[in-house]
Amino acid sequence: MKAMILAAGLGTRLRPLTNTIPKPLLPVAGTPLIVWNLLLLRRHGFHDVVINLHHLGPMIEQALGTGSKFGLRIIYSQEPVILGTGGGIKQAEPYFSGDPVLVLNGDTLFELDLTALCAFHRERKAAATLVLREDREAARWGLVEVAAGNRIVRITGRGLSDPGPTQPRMFAGVHILNPRLLRDVKPGVESSIIDPYVAAIARGEPVLGYDLHGYWSDVGTPERYSQAEQDARAGLIRLDDRRLAE
Repeated sequence: MKAMILAAGLGTRLRPLTNTIPKPLLPVAGTPLIVWNLLLLRRHGFHDVVINLHHLGPMIEQALGTGSKFGLRIIYSQEPVILGTGGGIKQAEPYFSGDPVLVLNGDTLFELDLTALCAFHRERKAAATLVLREDREAARWGLVEVAAGNRIVRITGRGLSDPGPTQPRMFAGVHILNPRLLRDVKPGVESSIIDPYVAAIARGEPVLGYDLHGYWSDVGTPERYSQAEQDARAGLIRLDDRRLAE
């Protein structure tokens, strides 16, 4: 399975830091955010990673290169016009060779057993698997409603009209999708990947939720960026065996 890291965003909420540094390159405990995720991918056996680029993209490409220093092969998907999560993944579709792809946000710091996640997706024959979290403010992030059997039945109020009893969750920005779900995504047009997920739910396809219980932080504001730095110093998340060999 290949992986994709979404790294094209403008990082507007972190300005002025992101005026000169793309958000994925902001350091946490001295290591750029995106490198934390690259090393997590490597630890779980991934070899090929696609990264989409827009805002200050050349800086990301210069910092990461071919990926060889991380034990990976990196391909870059350039977006002269920003395409959002749906359009960005659609543009990179040729790199997936028709196989499921694991997608991560380049500005999210988290700890998760990706090997177990991929096994869950394959064993359940899911059309898509979204990593979810319990959160008292799930509705503020975008409510995801999960029914029996880990089936996602509604996302931000869209999906099945009468899903029955559900549990509230929030989307953690990590997901696996079968490229067939991209069939109706218009190429070259900005869109959200949530739209094809909602369409799949409405068709009755298995769009499943996988709960994350470990560390997670969306490093999207100055306050959360500062908190992530404190968390790393406190040992709440560590590079551990993701460290590069000397």
